[in-house]
Amino acid sequence: MAHPHEATRARGTPATSPGLSAVPGSLHGRTAMVTGAASGIGRACALALAASGARVQVVDVDGEAAERTAAQIDGTLHVADLADPEAVAALPADADIVVNNAGLQHVAPITEFDPDRFALMQRIMVEAPFRILHRTLPGMYARGWGRVVNISSVHGLRASPYKSAYVTAKHALQGLSKVIALEGAGHGVTSNCVNPGYVRTPLVERQISQQAAAHGIPEADVMSDVLLERSAVKRLIEPDEVARAVLWLCAPHAASITGTDLVMDGGWTAR
Repeated sequence: MAHPHEATRARGTPATSPGLSAVPGSLHGRTAMVTGAASGIGRACALALAASGARVQVVDVDGEAAERTAAQIDGTLHVADLADPEAVAALPADADIVVNNAGLQHVAPITEFDPDRFALMQRIMVEAPFRILHRTLPGMYARGWGRVVNISSVHGLRASPYKSAYVTAKHALQGLSKVIALEGAGHGVTSNCVNPGYVRTPLVERQISQQAAAHGIPEADVMSDVLLERSAVKRLIEPDEVARAVLWLCAPHAASITGTDLVMDGGWTAR
């Protein structure tokens, strides 16, 4: 396992996913940074971007899992705790594409929510994306091309009880994304959010017991009564679906799509 702040090259055969390599607008010659790339949405994004030709910088605090992702796509591994500004400052600044995906969840009423955990979640999901873009945007501006895709959530558009830190962070990320869109427009840089509902990831799976305790219901009822209650499409979203949306926003045909949200919530916000 690499130490935090240490980048190593993981060798392997680039992974492919059916159809991804044929997406219009190859990303050959581009460099993409994906945070939280060890599993879930981040891993799916790393694989999709690599399959379209991008060199991928795999960033995660879980070095062992991130190394597996990097090895699968011949990516560059960066083990970093994004809550640590020094770790963020040690990341490379040459990415043409930045996918801000890293995040964490905690479910509790505000009166019982640990303030330190609230602050930690803002550092990882708001401050770290700002710090990453503070360092990478100058290079994008100089090259006249860039793509920023922020993995937000339906909770960047709607609130839910017991998720004060997560809802706050995702709303803040939405605002940051829009400012980047306005500032980067004259430099060939787009910035958008992808807003999924509940995705089949370890982060969602870990919520089930917390949600059961917060709502006072059995764990077996959490999926139908909490997670999918507001969605018209009664299933979890797959990580690959989100990755394909991210890849679409990075292609040349999306050059005029900026400052907006690609909502993948199964009809949640249609109500």
